[in-house]
Amino acid sequence: MSGSRTVRKLAVAVSLLPLLAACGTEAASHSAGDGKAPAGSAGQLDVPANAGADLKKQYLMENAIASCMKKQGFAYTPDPPMDPASSWAHDGADYELTKKFRQKYGFGYSAAVVYPDDPQVPGSKAATKPSANAEYVATLTPAQKTAYDKALGGPPDPKVGEKDWSGCMGTADKKAYGSASAQERSATAASRNQANAQALNGDQKLVGLAQSYASCLKRDGIPVTTTQPTSIGEMVKLQAAMSAPVGARGSGAAAEGTSEEPMSKEEALPLLTKEIDLAMKDLECGKDFRVAYFPKFLKAPGTTGAG
Repeated sequence: MSGSRTVRKLAVAVSLLPLLAACGTEAASHSAGDGKAPAGSAGQLDVPANAGADLKKQYLMENAIASCMKKQGFAYTPDPPMDPASSWAHDGADYELTKKFRQKYGFGYSAAVVYPDDPQVPGSKAATKPSANAEYVATLTPAQKTAYDKALGGPPDPKVGEKDWSGCMGTADKKAYGSASAQERSATAASRNQANAQALNGDQKLVGLAQSYASCLKRDGIPVTTTQPTSIGEMVKLQAAMSAPVGARGSGAAAEGTSEEPMSKEEALPLLTKEIDLAMKDLECGKDFRVAYFPKFLKAPGTTGAG
């Protein structure tokens, strides 16, 4: 699979980009001594006992950022990292959970308009509320935000020769991952992910099941643009995302830079009905493929694509 979900999974494997997601809105800020962190704001996350090595490092990073920011006089609420395996559960890895989701929400696009207050729908108003960190940053003055941003830091800029994260992100990165530079680890992860993807796409059992999956979709009148194992599983979903009307792509708001008005719940309902039908056909056509694909994919969750 590719697209936004794929990018997110790849970021988990690289172990760098999740920080941007966790801190994105607030990374434009800082505090210069006046925006002191409230008592208890630098709480630590408990690492799940069954967390894998990579996931534990991500927890360590979040906790380290919180501790570092507290020393700088700022609040930072550590954001629990997403377990790659569980994050795919509603996206095909667990058939029953995916079926339950799609029967009500389809792929989740029109559902964001029909169910704006349902946090289970990605992109709904309820699911896109500002994070605790974003809310904190919003209380700071411009000068404090500038200081906060400097203390928090950010990713390296290769154009100016940077190889490591800066600020508290850099401190946490070293604590979790050691002396290897972020740039070096990113290159290593990218190479590993490419090799993993090639292995999946060369797996003859998966290739055969992907062909059967594609044939089923064609019989249902659904366009097939790829039969590659790492792409086919989210192909229909991505097609639905590309054709989703304004307001049905997640936020219910008009697209930036356009004059189109967001659609109403009434307008989105018939679209949701069609989306549910499409999503269920895709799920059933790909059932056998996903049963074989995900156990192999999840052994190398950084691989680009999720079937």
